[in-house]
Amino acid sequence: MSLKRPKLIFLVTEDWYFCSHRLPMARAALDCGFDVAVATRVTAHGDAIRAAGFTVHPLRWRRRAIGPFANLAAIGEIWRLYRREQPLVVHHVSLKPALLGGIAARFAGVPAVVGMVTGMGYLGGSDRPGARLLARLARLIAPVALFGRRGRVIVQNEEDRRALAATCPSKAARIVLIPGSGVDLTRFAPAPERSSPPVTVAYAGRMIAIKGVATLIAAQQRVHERGIDLRLVLAGDADDENPSAIDRATLTHWAKLPGITWLGRCEDIRPIWRDAHIAALASLGGEGVPKSLLEAAAMARPIVATDIPGVRAIAQNQVNAILVPPGDEAALAEALITLARDTALRRRLGVEGRKRVEHGFSDQAIAAATVALYRDLLREIAR
Repeated sequence: MSLKRPKLIFLVTEDWYFCSHRLPMARAALDCGFDVAVATRVTAHGDAIRAAGFTVHPLRWRRRAIGPFANLAAIGEIWRLYRREQPLVVHHVSLKPALLGGIAARFAGVPAVVGMVTGMGYLGGSDRPGARLLARLARLIAPVALFGRRGRVIVQNEEDRRALAATCPSKAARIVLIPGSGVDLTRFAPAPERSSPPVTVAYAGRMIAIKGVATLIAAQQRVHERGIDLRLVLAGDADDENPSAIDRATLTHWAKLPGITWLGRCEDIRPIWRDAHIAALASLGGEGVPKSLLEAAAMARPIVATDIPGVRAIAQNQVNAILVPPGDEAALAEALITLARDTALRRRLGVEGRKRVEHGFSDQAIAAATVALYRDLLREIAR
């Protein structure tokens, strides 16, 4: 195969996730001479991916289908795609594609495989017995699935790098730290804080239990019960494909509580951060580097979040954020009260957050680091 336009396939679970998190990376690869395609479950964003210049390979897999037969069927489907398309490089985005796609790529003889572990997600944030069992299985198959002859694994935070290196010590040199999916620093520009009351805290993300939405709701209600008018805006839709999805009846009930607004899915999140005084994420774990916090920090919003791996990569306690233990609604409420009452502190943390994002978290820096990794693999293949 000619190396003039090497074929690169992104393997992603959902088309919307590719558009929201990986489009700049794929565009950078296209601009650098790769023939880029996307293999994913197509729901509503297939045309947008094609319009961006990428070939789309629809897949039948579903995130919620995590049983052995469903996983074997997914591996077979991916294997047939790779055998047919003969990519030179494949990039598997998030844990499930990295594991299942890595096995399929080995059998299909793909020359170079990049696996991206964007946090452990449901397996890292849930305490359900099924999730713990799946996490143990993932650790067992990781050395085989993630590291082929030329395999590289991208992690988004230092804690995940150390954990994966401990699981696969002989492969530690093949683990590359690239912090998150990046943020467009021009599009997400600093915005002055809205001066009129009440103070508003916003959460932007999927309505799933592992994001700690219930803890955030409880914390805001504690604040309200103390006579403090702190509003909470939830920007994001239910994610029925996630095993920890919050049902819509619960979301509708929450939206009726004092001071809470649930907006559902928002195509443009910037107006949310312009109107908000505080960005919040009460995640229970499993994060890579949360994109919502990157975008909020880029717009100079202070952060209240849980002190967990991934979050700490962008949110530093008492620098641009107040961090609290996961699941601790009382501590979360106190942190929200502290920022709600202190305008100067909010502004200071917001300024520091923007500075932090500017140093290494731009989408251009992330894309450049990823394309450099692809080129290293091509040179290795050519030797």
